[in-house]
Amino acid sequence: MDPQAQADAAAVLGADPAALTALLADLTSPANEARSRAEQQFHALRGSHPDALALSLAHLLLSPAHPSAPMAAVLLRRLIAPSSQAFVYPAMSPATQSSLRALLLSAASAPALPRSVSRKLSDAVAELASFLLPANAWPDLLSFLYKSIDSQSSPPGLQESALNILARLASHLAAVFPNLHGLLLAALSHPSSADVRVAGLNAAISLIQSLPSAGARDQFQDLLPAMMRALAESLNCGNEGSAQEALEMMIELAGSEPRFLRRQLPDVIASMLQIAEAPGLEDGTRHLAVEFVVTLAEARERAPGMMRKLPRYVGRLFAVLMTMLLDVQDEPAWHAAVSEEEDAGETGSYVFAQECLDRIAIAVGGNTILPVAAELLPSFFSSEDWKRRHAALVTIAQIAEGSAKVMIKNLEQVVGMVLNSFQDPHPRVRWAAINAIGQLSTDLGPELQNQLHHVVLPALASAMDDVQNPRVQAHAASAILNFSENCRPDILTPYLDGIVGKLLLLLQTANQMVQEAALTALASAADSSQEHFQKYYDAVMPYLKAILMHATDKSSRMLRAKSMECISLVGMAVGKQKFKDDAKHVMEVLMTLQGSQMEADDPITSYMLQAWARLCKCLGQDFLPYMSVVMPPLLQSAQLKPDVSVTSAGPEDRNGESDDEGVETITLGDKRIGIRTSLLEEKATACNMLCCYADELKEGFFPWIDQVTTTLVPLLKFYFHEEVRKAAISAMPELLRSAKLAIEKGQAQGRDKSYLKQLSDYIVPALVEVMHKEPEPQICSSILESLNESVQLSGTLLEENQVRSIVEGVKEVIVASANRRIERTERARAEDFDSEEEELLREENEQEDEILDQVGDCLGTLAKTFKTYFLPFFDELSMYLTPMLGKDKTSEERRIAICIFDDVAEHCREAAVRYYDAYLPSLLDACTSENPDVRQAAVYGIGICSEFGGSAFRPHTGEALSRLYNVIKHPNALDLDNAMAYDNAVSALGKICRFHRDSIDASQVIPAWLSCLPIKNDLIEAKLVHEQLCEMLEKSERELLGQNNQYLPKIVSVFAEILCAGKDLASEQTASRMVNLLRQLQTTLPPSVLASTWSSLQPQQQLALQSVLSS
Repeated sequence: MDPQAQADAAAVLGADPAALTALLADLTSPANEARSRAEQQFHALRGSHPDALALSLAHLLLSPAHPSAPMAAVLLRRLIAPSSQAFVYPAMSPATQSSLRALLLSAASAPALPRSVSRKLSDAVAELASFLLPANAWPDLLSFLYKSIDSQSSPPGLQESALNILARLASHLAAVFPNLHGLLLAALSHPSSADVRVAGLNAAISLIQSLPSAGARDQFQDLLPAMMRALAESLNCGNEGSAQEALEMMIELAGSEPRFLRRQLPDVIASMLQIAEAPGLEDGTRHLAVEFVVTLAEARERAPGMMRKLPRYVGRLFAVLMTMLLDVQDEPAWHAAVSEEEDAGETGSYVFAQECLDRIAIAVGGNTILPVAAELLPSFFSSEDWKRRHAALVTIAQIAEGSAKVMIKNLEQVVGMVLNSFQDPHPRVRWAAINAIGQLSTDLGPELQNQLHHVVLPALASAMDDVQNPRVQAHAASAILNFSENCRPDILTPYLDGIVGKLLLLLQTANQMVQEAALTALASAADSSQEHFQKYYDAVMPYLKAILMHATDKSSRMLRAKSMECISLVGMAVGKQKFKDDAKHVMEVLMTLQGSQMEADDPITSYMLQAWARLCKCLGQDFLPYMSVVMPPLLQSAQLKPDVSVTSAGPEDRNGESDDEGVETITLGDKRIGIRTSLLEEKATACNMLCCYADELKEGFFPWIDQVTTTLVPLLKFYFHEEVRKAAISAMPELLRSAKLAIEKGQAQGRDKSYLKQLSDYIVPALVEVMHKEPEPQICSSILESLNESVQLSGTLLEENQVRSIVEGVKEVIVASANRRIERTERARAEDFDSEEEELLREENEQEDEILDQVGDCLGTLAKTFKTYFLPFFDELSMYLTPMLGKDKTSEERRIAICIFDDVAEHCREAAVRYYDAYLPSLLDACTSENPDVRQAAVYGIGICSEFGGSAFRPHTGEALSRLYNVIKHPNALDLDNAMAYDNAVSALGKICRFHRDSIDASQVIPAWLSCLPIKNDLIEAKLVHEQLCEMLEKSERELLGQNNQYLPKIVSVFAEILCAGKDLASEQTASRMVNLLRQLQTTLPPSVLASTWSSLQPQQQLALQSVLSS
């Protein structure tokens, strides 16, 4: 350190605090230069004099009224907090450490500490204690906390600070702190200080959350009334700030330990609803009380079904929320129909109630929510007050997602209520009715579209005529989009004449919002009706092109963007032939736009990305010349860095809401993270488009593979946005496929297989790495699917260590999936578990089945690719797979484990015989499974083992025959559900006849097999089985023909059926062998035998054979 810096340090850290105070003031200076200089100096002091710096800051805290004391507490905390990058405590001398601990406790004991200092000081003490307590290295702290909380003479401020420290350290202190129960009860009942009571509540909740078992938590059950009293007393003495703090803590408890509240649930919820219903309280307080009840309902994983046991309280909550929906004003801006004023007149309470109705319906389900709604809605619908009618319609829209299954059973009634309001005198009510129809079309589709199109579409078409209320017109057009998305072309097509006609009229109105909605509706109608839209093309396209060409001013940016969307969707719907002339013109406009300077927030950017990709899908390889224009900006959008801001979260950030609508915020600990969502959406769109181009252009995409791969592979770990990850995952096999095809077709710019290996070496390990880190089970399933395709494409280019890492990853996925199932089984044991929870659990477990299905496909591909080289890995995997065969496992788990074994047995052949003892008994057992897919996998495996097992299979032949007969002879064996299992059982029976004839009574088994032919459902097995029949007949096998050729008519009728079916049931080669065999029979058999064989055929079979034999 140079002499000047040494002198500066001595001044700042000397006995006179003035220099240190000046430094702290500069650290918060608005002047950048002064602040930057102070930060550098502080950083240097931390490095050179950590002991002196910490002690100087601590000494400042002994004068709590000093203006720099709050800043000193913040900086000291950074030096002694293990979670901070500036943590220097371990490097201090033991003497400094001891002095520092004493100074902290001394400062914390000071009477009348200002709140701005006490909170920050408590945080600093708690941070250091979290580092020292595990080694029991701060015994003085425990006695300080105990005395501060327990002593009658402790000032309320000191008690509050000590309780807040205790709350932060609950997990460390719960087991060692004496008389916790009594101390907390006393704090919760403090006679004079609401702040001490709230701090007691905080400490109680932290303690309850930190305890390891329900039994330990139950010992504090009797604190709950005192906790609720502490909340009530804050409200009674008008201290809503403290009450809101208390409510936030209770919400945390409801989310993390809802079952702690269970015994006193009615009392707790009744108290919360009383707060929510109290008109004199601040909105913020009432909202928090509602949030508590909704959070409790949502805590399904920890307390399944608990809230459904209290329908009366759900009813009260519902009434509170519907009343909040009345907090809406009839603003003139709404009627003016300017896009930006979509929510004009809506208050914070209105928006909050909407969100809560949606959440509560999803949490408790339709069986609970709809009876409650049915009680309240009629009086709202029949009211003279438009706000009440409006609230009823908003409610229906909000609860539809959570109540969908029950609503679908009462479709006509629900939709009828909404359609009645299409005639309401108030435009805002009509708008809400249209909005509800749009939402119901999404949530109750496709049933709503299939059953009620005849009433819904005419109503929407008629609402488009409301010229006095352009916002209503626009919303009716927008609802066409919702309706179309879940609609079959044959349902929509009969209405298109009327709808397209009206939309074209709306396109010509002067109101831009109406025009935009009409464009969106036309686009969705084209997308849903596909080639049926061709008849409207010539009428529609000129309007669309005119908007694209002429809507050039800034206020029309969105209109122009929507015209692009509409043109590209119409083009895709009608196809290349119809669209190609206009496409050329449209692409010239887009290229000009692409080259122009656009503002960062211009919506055209994102719409253009999607329009280009649709044009590519429509034009296929003809699009390649435009790629050099499209790709640079697309890559730029895909490479956008997330706009993330991290700030400290204060109590005012409790709701995680941001004033900026484009920013989504989450609070993690004491940090508030803000993410600009518009950028993320543009990035996600671009990544999806890259995937589309690779998929559509195949080898034509080769020139961009390197850039796209280096852009997308890192995004496999982009945890800010699911859509970005999904697009990156889907693109991986497409990039490999593009490279492989380009190399095979000589379009790879001189690159060879070594390039494919290089690409595979980059992509496959990246997929493996994210496979077991992925937090979303559904995305994990997609990763496995992409990995499987990538392994198929890479084939033997993969090295042993890569296969090992795939197998290790798969093991982790299997274990994680099994653990999630165990957790769900635990949830099913909860006291309030009911049928609705059971259904939700079943849906979650189906997601696990999907993951395991992909695991099975992946392992099957490895077995197929590496054959016997895969067996050492299969040895390791067996301990994970054999438990899946247990009777206690789901049908899907058993099926997947059997399929994996089937793949190993099929592709490793004789080398896999050593696994028969472990797996064959389970296969034989699974032949009797109720589940046809399990039976199919089992009988297929038996066929494979009989083909390749040789002497190892022989001891099982008798039992295998018996099990196969049971499958074949089952009364419903030929039902559609069972047909695949039947066909595979017949195929397995044929293999036993072929490979183990000396172990069976062939004169019985072969005719039994013949009687099952032909098989018609599993077309792969059918071809193999029917080829086997040909071979046996060519050898004139005695058991097949029977005594005196008694089975010949059956064989001829089987041939006739197979030949009648065209190419489905036999390969061309097998079919021509059959024809040759029939011709031989014609010439070799005595006429009488031939005649009787012929007469046993159906008339159409006779005709078919005559035609085949004569050709």
